[in-house]
Amino acid sequence: MFFKIFWILRAVLYKPFFGSFGFPSYIGKPIFIQNFHRIFISKRVRIFPYCRMEVIYPTASIVIEPNVSIGQNFHIISGRELIIGKNTTISANVFITNINHEFREIDKHILDQPLLAKDTIIGENCFIGYGVVIQAGTILGKQCIVGANAVVRGEFPDYCVIVGIPAKIVKRYDVITKEWKKTDAKGNFRYEI
Repeated sequence: MFFKIFWILRAVLYKPFFGSFGFPSYIGKPIFIQNFHRIFISKRVRIFPYCRMEVIYPTASIVIEPNVSIGQNFHIISGRELIIGKNTTISANVFITNINHEFREIDKHILDQPLLAKDTIIGENCFIGYGVVIQAGTILGKQCIVGANAVVRGEFPDYCVIVGIPAKIVKRYDVITKEWKKTDAKGNFRYEI
């Protein structure tokens, strides 16, 4: 726990550069932060070492709501609005983005083509497993669980378990029976006869 004192001191030094930085939040030694002033960190956010946070356009932002825990080697890049909802836990080695590279001009290097941005939103109280990739335009509802190494793109409702490459819903909370039940890939409950 002693090392966290240094992380808190780093947060105090970084605070004037961020769009906002609530306390008691802390940040371990980052690898790279681009456009601090477009990153908004709420209270009780814990970011472990070796994160890379990038906001690439002046109107884009990253918003991390209260009580979020982020594991080491986290990479997040935003070209529009990217929100991580309150009480969310993100494991190590996770990548979250809201941009894609255009690729359709076949005679042009992909890095010379424009970036395509879509809002990405992680709902409140989600759990993002180890090694997950969350792609541009993904919207996770409240309390979604994303299994390790999943590659996620699309919209997912509240209270679902998402796994695989590409990620699919395998389980969802049934508010009527108050149980987690297996579903098909679209999130429809399976009824056994």
